[in-house]
Amino acid sequence: MSHLLFALLSLFSFAALLEAQWKLRENVYVIESEWNDVTPAKRVELTCSTSDESQEVYWQKGTEWKGTGKTLIVEVKEFPDAGNYTCLIPNTNEIISYSFFLITKIDSNGQMIRSILKRFKEPNGTFLKCEAKNYSGIFVCSWMTENESPNVKFTIRSLQGSQGDISCGTPVAHVDKSVTEYTVQCQKENYCPFAEEHQPIEMFLEVIDEVEYENYTSSFFIRDIIKPDPPLCQYVATNETVTWTYPRTWSTPQSYFPLTFKVKVESAKKCKIQIYDADEQFLQIPRSGKKVKISVQARDRYYNSSWSEWSALCR
Repeated sequence: MSHLLFALLSLFSFAALLEAQWKLRENVYVIESEWNDVTPAKRVELTCSTSDESQEVYWQKGTEWKGTGKTLIVEVKEFPDAGNYTCLIPNTNEIISYSFFLITKIDSNGQMIRSILKRFKEPNGTFLKCEAKNYSGIFVCSWMTENESPNVKFTIRSLQGSQGDISCGTPVAHVDKSVTEYTVQCQKENYCPFAEEHQPIEMFLEVIDEVEYENYTSSFFIRDIIKPDPPLCQYVATNETVTWTYPRTWSTPQSYFPLTFKVKVESAKKCKIQIYDADEQFLQIPRSGKKVKISVQARDRYYNSSWSEWSALCR
């Protein structure tokens, strides 16, 4: 009976060790740590595999000695507990194997606590924002961090794997006063702009800051993230008319991908702003005056996508 109890306890202990971590990639594991002062540390078992069973080995975390023997059990709770654990041979200090541990913070409900990225105000306070200028299948995803995170690393991919046919470039950093915005251009291969979309694109962003791990997702159809570039406009003073052309980056033919427009007229003298709707590419604005500022923005005419930014001043 005692042998059976011992076997069951050993099996339970091994299962608990497995649940404490999950494999991110070869030799890299993520530990889910409940972020409070009450929950105990996660116990993780490390095994050093050698062809010679009699070979003596020892363990280090960085340069700190951690123990001897083929198996090492470590407790991981805070960021100093994470990092690289290495199994070596005495005398020669030859590295046999290693395991790198990252920590992801979770709450009492098991939900990931995300704090590395900053939220965008639009749309809907999201962390990972994707936009497309047209229906070509090319889109740009962006995210933000505070400038205090110089060593943060990113990996972005499609959750559909090879079935998604999504390829992405290398993220580019744009440093502002208090934040750094990263952008990456992605493309859905063999995308047909004339066909109806049935399966959303699901993008997956992994973020590693030193030994902290977080991930973020964004699911969308191309039609839902369309945001055209601003139109190109000019003011013709002889007949008091504003004219504009479609953005050069917009999809063609224009008859199949028509845009609708808004024209903003700002009068500095009267402190008044008027907005006009238009489907054509011109609008007559009588008695506009010399100090009036005029600009134009565009949106897909038949789908409720985002409006473009306002154009440069037409006059």
